[in-house]
Amino acid sequence: MKVGLALVIMFASGAAGLVWQMVWTAELGVALGHEIVAVLSVMAAFFGGLAAGALLLANRIEHSRYPGRWYAWLEALIGVWALLVSVASPATMGTLSQWIGAEPSTSWHWTIAFFVPFVALLPATIAMGATLPAMERLLRRHEGRPLGLIYAINTAGALVGLQLAIFFFIPNVGLLGTSLLFAGVNLVCAVVAWCAWGQQTGVVTDLQTPTPGRVGVGPAQEPGTASGSIPTRLFMSGLLGVGYEVLAVRVLAQVTENTVYTYALLLGDFLIGTAVGAALLRRSGRIADISADRIDRAIAVLVVAVLLGGLSLWWAQDTYVLAARWAGPGVAGALVGEWAAGAAAMILPAMAMGALFTLLCRQAQQTGLPLGFAFGINTLGAALAPVLVGLLLLPHAGAKFVLIVLLCGYLAMRTGKSWGHSFGWTAVAVVVAFAVSLTPLRFVDVPAGGRLLSYREGVMAAVSVVEDAEGVARLHINNRVQEGSSASGLVETRLAQLPLLLHAEPRTALFLGYGTGYTANAAAIDPRVTVKAVELLPEVIDAAGIFALRAGAPAAARPVTAVAADARRYIQSTSAHYDVIVSDLFHPARNGAGSLYTAEHFSAVKARLAPGGLFCQWLALHQMDVATLRSIVAAFVQVYPNAVAVLASNSLDTPVIGLVARPDASVWQVDTVRRRLSDSPPAVVNALKQANIDDAFAVLGSVIAGPDALRAFAGNAPVNTDDHPVVAHRAPWMNYSSREPARDRLAALMHGLTPRLAGVVDDPHGTDAARLSAYWRARGAYLAVGMKVRPNPDPQVMLARLREPLLRIVAISPDFHPASEPLLALAQAVRPSDPDLSAQVEAELRQALSFQPTTMH
Repeated sequence: MKVGLALVIMFASGAAGLVWQMVWTAELGVALGHEIVAVLSVMAAFFGGLAAGALLLANRIEHSRYPGRWYAWLEALIGVWALLVSVASPATMGTLSQWIGAEPSTSWHWTIAFFVPFVALLPATIAMGATLPAMERLLRRHEGRPLGLIYAINTAGALVGLQLAIFFFIPNVGLLGTSLLFAGVNLVCAVVAWCAWGQQTGVVTDLQTPTPGRVGVGPAQEPGTASGSIPTRLFMSGLLGVGYEVLAVRVLAQVTENTVYTYALLLGDFLIGTAVGAALLRRSGRIADISADRIDRAIAVLVVAVLLGGLSLWWAQDTYVLAARWAGPGVAGALVGEWAAGAAAMILPAMAMGALFTLLCRQAQQTGLPLGFAFGINTLGAALAPVLVGLLLLPHAGAKFVLIVLLCGYLAMRTGKSWGHSFGWTAVAVVVAFAVSLTPLRFVDVPAGGRLLSYREGVMAAVSVVEDAEGVARLHINNRVQEGSSASGLVETRLAQLPLLLHAEPRTALFLGYGTGYTANAAAIDPRVTVKAVELLPEVIDAAGIFALRAGAPAAARPVTAVAADARRYIQSTSAHYDVIVSDLFHPARNGAGSLYTAEHFSAVKARLAPGGLFCQWLALHQMDVATLRSIVAAFVQVYPNAVAVLASNSLDTPVIGLVARPDASVWQVDTVRRRLSDSPPAVVNALKQANIDDAFAVLGSVIAGPDALRAFAGNAPVNTDDHPVVAHRAPWMNYSSREPARDRLAALMHGLTPRLAGVVDDPHGTDAARLSAYWRARGAYLAVGMKVRPNPDPQVMLARLREPLLRIVAISPDFHPASEPLLALAQAVRPSDPDLSAQVEAELRQALSFQPTTMH
């Protein structure tokens, strides 16, 4: 009965342990950033604490007469300390960012990013590292050697806890609510353990101290089983096992959607395999049954499993597609595809890893080493793996080479005697053939007739530049096409210049996100503006140099200063102030991007604005559903109640809207915008004309909603915050599902948002206000026409379709050039074949252009 109770407790404890890791990673990422330095440091700090706990408490637990009390106190410490960290985090993260600084040296960033989490989490992680040894010690008298079963149940609990946290608890109750719940789980485990075993004594230990000339108990040790080799194997198994996990996740990131759910599914695959492998060895025999030959056979199985799992990575994209097709379209198909690609790569290797770890721990006990010591040494290896594989090997040697190194590492773990068998040399021959015959392990979708211009395997992602058959270059991150291309210069100019023109006199501008570099360089066309850009991936900054050389690239008057840093951390840690801050089109579904749309981030940006400063957050409507947009808007208007929304261009298939705010001012003056345009240098004027920004109405006419309309649109939508990351968990669902056309989303949005002059311009009753109101009505009619008209390459066909609708739009607002200019172009295009029709259309257009609105609508 008590054995079953203990397994339930271990299941619950495993669930809580991985949930705490997820919560702490999210909370610390706000301050430490998402640079690889911070990500790996937090992981190393977590594993380091586990190792410290296992090693420091190994002997105490092994020789304790009351292991039940130890377990109860450990669970209580985890629950209390973990909850304290979660409660205190929001108040301390800003200070921690400032300690790091905006542009720290790598050594300083490493130091803070490792030691602060290590110390802050240490009481809880030490306790976590000792729970499994404590429970094994407690149950040893009941089950004999229950390690495999305990480890399997604990890992299964981690799997369930991970999925519940990511898919249910964090999206619904937030990080603090999840922390409260799982702190309760730890405390319940503590109380139950104390009540069940607090007064129960057990044998002090059934491990014997090795005597001189002999290691361990049982039969004489075989060659290769000396106690010195056991810690080495334990260390190597942790290092190579987590190293393979890091490799697989990095490769699979190039074929999956890379959302918060992707990580949960892939890690879940690894945990499934580990739990099953340990369960298969739930009883590994008597204390003297773990022979060197048995360990060598387990390593041989593991080598084969890693070889098969590694080979599956070359076909990961096909696995994803086939599984998704089998499961059907929409969310189910996408999730099944991601799970299947991860399962093919990780379940078999993880099963063999779980079995080998169990055997190695039993072998360590066989030689007189406490289980805590074995667990701690293994965890130390696991702590080093992300740094060694993710930071050093993958970026410089590539995924195929890393896989070969891992296979060789496992082969090296076999004893010298085992090389007398055929398997070892056969495996070496297979690895050599593997290295020679297979192509590099990377995924880059190159269209027919296109070519790969560059490829960089970075420490966080693979970055490539791909050119299509028409010569258009596009930036890919982990094989996902990013916003912007060498053909999108005009839109990029609008994304840069609209925020600058809405500021009275900008001199400094900060762009969060660099991408192709077009937007930041389009701002730097103006020699009066000093431009800085922050980009997470150094490889993206390097790739931007390719786009700078393409025809039509913005010619910056002065170089843009590009800084490789996490945008969220940079904003929190810099002391500089900027006249204009522009936040790029971060895909909200990508893991980590949601933190750039929180109320806390928007508030941090506000603190970095100079007096009279302006902040613009661009949002790609084709990347999110309306519910996600409403949560972002709710967060924005909470910080900037006088914000307005603008439409970057009249594109129907890739619509981009911007949230614009000036904390020190609530309305704009048309005359100020006119002055900004008239004072612009010739290079800026020329770029603006090419981007269809030729007067003040083209600037203020981009407004689609004032403050009241934005607040009404946000309604009661949940505000995206650090504690309640709505966007990170909501946005992926649209990414996974069958998406409705972006134009339909734009139509619904425009129908619900009606700009009003009050709250946008200083004089809502003047002539300029009347013309602006007419411009807005004309834009609405123009977009409605665009939704209905199908394009045709024949100008006469298009003229027949657009003549009357565009003339009506021009009559509404002669200032609305997006209607008059294409109509004139069509008239000129048909002139050679039908000069009378051309002349008639031009006359009608002149008549429509003579109308000037004099009343406000």
